[in-house]
Amino acid sequence: MSKFIPSASALRQVLSDVRRQGKKIVFTNGCFDLLHPGHVHMLTQAKALGDVLVVAINSDASVQRLKGATRPILNEQERAAVLSALEAVDYVVLFAEDTPLELIRLVQPDVLVKGGDWSAEAIVGGSEVKEWGGTVARIPYQVGFSTTDIIARVLAAYGQAQIK
Repeated sequence: MSKFIPSASALRQVLSDVRRQGKKIVFTNGCFDLLHPGHVHMLTQAKALGDVLVVAINSDASVQRLKGATRPILNEQERAAVLSALEAVDYVVLFAEDTPLELIRLVQPDVLVKGGDWSAEAIVGGSEVKEWGGTVARIPYQVGFSTTDIIARVLAAYGQAQIK
């Protein structure tokens, strides 16, 4: 069975079966460009908060709007493949919007997770999740691990200009 779910409606169908089994659904999202130890830590901790971890990733167009024309480094299919290979991740789905709010409303996770670099107030979908009785969790940020930091280290090592 593939971990990659091709659409929000297909994800909803898969998760309806999960809910019937009484399992707790955890949801997180992000660009996940150049997977690094900080990502792995956050995803492992997120999985520990429930039974099924859904990871929503920004489409390539969404990443470009948020991060600029030089991103993503890995395209959406490559990022989905890498995330799908992780033991902690149960399902991966793409979203094209700048935020996952509509997908969060569709999934209605029991737990919404973001990294500790996000303030509780800034977590998109947090108030909605709380309204239906779910919880919002922030996983401590792993200092020194971000895709931007990694790109900067590579550029510095090879004598290139700084990145945005």
